[in-house]
Amino acid sequence: NTLSPSLSFYMAHYFVDTPQENIVELKNITQTYDDGKVVVLKDFNLLIEDKPNQGQFVALLGASGCGKSTILRYISGLQSPTSGDVLLYGKPRTDKDRVGMVFQKYSSLPWMTVLENVALGLNYQGVPKKEREEKARDMIKKVGLTGHEHKFAQYPALSGGQLQRVAIARSLLANPRILLMDEPYGALDINTRLAMQDMLLQIWYEVHPTIIFVTHDISEAVYLGDDIYIMRSNPGNIVEHIYVDLPFRRDRSIKRTPRFEELTNYIEDKMIQVD
Repeated sequence: NTLSPSLSFYMAHYFVDTPQENIVELKNITQTYDDGKVVVLKDFNLLIEDKPNQGQFVALLGASGCGKSTILRYISGLQSPTSGDVLLYGKPRTDKDRVGMVFQKYSSLPWMTVLENVALGLNYQGVPKKEREEKARDMIKKVGLTGHEHKFAQYPALSGGQLQRVAIARSLLANPRILLMDEPYGALDINTRLAMQDMLLQIWYEVHPTIIFVTHDISEAVYLGDDIYIMRSNPGNIVEHIYVDLPFRRDRSIKRTPRFEELTNYIEDKMIQVD
């Protein structure tokens, strides 16, 4: 008799704070538009804590319009909620907090080289050129782009997968503790997508960031995720939290295991119920 992988979460869920360091906390968030007539999020709460020597990989699943991308924009500083608090590392978020985000559309600056793109965040932080280029080269190596440093970050000089690697490297170098990803692999072909999933796992193992990953692909969420949150719409909120009890280090063989299939089917059933 297999235990349910789900932990029950409801609309105004209270997250219990543990001794682990708080990385991201959204408290009592409400987002409205059109003078309050359109409510996207209501009484939304989310707490993401650090797991020592591991970081955390959080996947957000839910129908389009439930507020997944909006949550990432709060954390990155691209948007502020109508009401509620956004905290990073236990403190209210400020404009000085730099958190990069990788979008589905390629976001590199095409008139700059790969090296210049990756070092861009450090440039804005005032890091001397020599130091930022050394750090950029190290991050370029981590994402598998060594040899492409002086190519312009544009198609066809780089493939779609390579352009997303540039964006990941740039975001991690600007803030190696948090990586936000908004359906980053949605425009890639299946072979490139699978390769990018494996590359991202290697980054997680080496750098230990907290990754918050929005996707519509349940199998992708289970393969990559440490914790999965399912959201509903109208208004957006968390309705289910699934702890992914697969080994920390994974390869594609894990997709053939009964537990992987069980988790995927469980989440699929929950998504249909939410919808």
